[in-house]
Amino acid sequence: MAAQEYKDTLSLVAYLFGYPDEEWWSHLTEVRRIAAEITVKQKREELLEVIDYIEDMGQKEYEEFYVRIFEFSSNTNLYLTMHDRTDFGKQSGEMLTFKRLFLDNGFDTDKELPDYLPAILELAAALSQKRAHSVLAVAAPKVELLRSRFTEAKLAHTFLLDVILMTAEELESETA
Repeated sequence: MAAQEYKDTLSLVAYLFGYPDEEWWSHLTEVRRIAAEITVKQKREELLEVIDYIEDMGQKEYEEFYVRIFEFSSNTNLYLTMHDRTDFGKQSGEMLTFKRLFLDNGFDTDKELPDYLPAILELAAALSQKRAHSVLAVAAPKVELLRSRFTEAKLAHTFLLDVILMTAEELESETA
């Protein structure tokens, strides 16, 4: 995988999980163009299918969907430590682990909690392949849990989680 490709892929997924405000919608054509250039066919097709789904839904309906699914649902929100909240001590430890990922790589999260999936993806996209793999390796079990929740909810965004997991596997094989 070309060095820039994993960065573009992770940035695209992070963007597509972003809040769909006016500015977000104004960049969607450019996001589609970049997604169409992804060389791995399955990832390219899954990204484009999600973009089609979003555009077909339309701005107002998608914004309502986004808020309902990613902000108000405890099962499908984008905070990775929120899905297995049986032990708050464990959750605090996991939150600290995600915070260390940012700090150890010279970044911090000022506007979001460190377990926010788009922030983790942006972090990985800013790093070398080896460091990106390390970040995604920590997040992967939580992404897999979130994927099972998305699958149960029949969300098209499950494809985006598949793209993250595929990218993590590619980085693992290239850094092994």
